[in-house]
Amino acid sequence: MEQNDISSRIVFADRGKVNVEKGVEFAPKFDQNGLIPALAMDHITHEPLMLAYMNAESLRMTMELGEAVYYSRSRQEIWHKGATSGHVQKVKQILVDCDQDALIVLVDQCGAGACHTGHHSCFYRSVPFGDELKAQPQGGGRHAA
Repeated sequence: MEQNDISSRIVFADRGKVNVEKGVEFAPKFDQNGLIPALAMDHITHEPLMLAYMNAESLRMTMELGEAVYYSRSRQEIWHKGATSGHVQKVKQILVDCDQDALIVLVDQCGAGACHTGHHSCFYRSVPFGDELKAQPQGGGRHAA
């Protein structure tokens, strides 16, 4: 399907004309770079899989295709998750927060995993805090797996 076909079929509400917090209209708020954060989570366990960004085009493509499509900030291009690796994310639901400036994309992660490192989730390390941080030697910074 052509990008223009998707763009003309899926129209976001005008944020200036709707009640963003209590209305039913979808009026996503993109940042100054035209992006909105999208946290991909397993649709059954709600385990966080990866944090990516979408622009208006990739969000529309995601809605149309039913598979996660992101915007790669490093490559500055549309990125259909799994198009080359086969590790696609089948979208089950898209949730938007109260002021519509962040998304949770509940997915069925197909293939080996969401992370380019081969891990199931990009969130495979833990940062010490509180008592655990206080117990570490001075200058000791470790990353728990």
